[in-house]
Amino acid sequence: MTDHIRIERPVSGVLVIRLDRAEKKNAITRAMYAAMTAALRGADAEEAVRATLFLGREGCFSAGNDLNDFLAFARGGTMGGEVVEFLHALAAHRKPLVSGVDGLAIGIGTTIHLHCDLTYASPRTEFRTPFVDLALVPEAASSLLAPRVMGHQRAFALLAAGEAFSADAAREAGLIHAVVEAGAVEETALAAAARLAAKPPQALAIARDLIRGDRAAVAARIDEEAAHFARQLTSPEARAAFEAFLARR
Repeated sequence: MTDHIRIERPVSGVLVIRLDRAEKKNAITRAMYAAMTAALRGADAEEAVRATLFLGREGCFSAGNDLNDFLAFARGGTMGGEVVEFLHALAAHRKPLVSGVDGLAIGIGTTIHLHCDLTYASPRTEFRTPFVDLALVPEAASSLLAPRVMGHQRAFALLAAGEAFSADAAREAGLIHAVVEAGAVEETALAAAARLAAKPPQALAIARDLIRGDRAAVAARIDEEAAHFARQLTSPEARAAFEAFLARR
């Protein structure tokens, strides 16, 4: 496990999964993915948990995948089992999912919110997925979910063109629920999760399942994307993109 994922229970019924690696802009390691998977599965199994809340730290939700792990994936030709297991646990989670985002939200730091039921972001938040710029492909079933939520052209702009979305643009596109003041993101998201936790759980679970629709299609898309991702990781264009990225650092 890892100290970079904090599990908190600030109010009754709400489990918080907090990314806490501020010195690396909350870049997510394999150990962090494994810790989040365990937290999601634990929350599913615990009747007392009625809602799950993802948070980062002030000024940064997540810079995406950890660079060292990313390079190791490239050399090994696979995304890593921890990543795919986390994505499946996220997509299959049975409790309402809320997220609060302040600042940087890159790669999985953006696509994770497609699985959330309510997301609150500050005005200084930037959502961006530079997959294609690294000669890679979308993940987390974002290639399926984003067009549903945002429409084809906005989804293409986000996932293929790699364009950045401000908080206001993300709200207008339907990626997030609301924009709130930077200092109020965590408080607002926690209050929303607490309200959900107080609702009749069976009725809320049925409503959520009806709204979210077929989970099998999402799981299948996660695996399809992962297969493409693994192939691209060892491609000549990906190697060139990684070398160019490292040269700029």
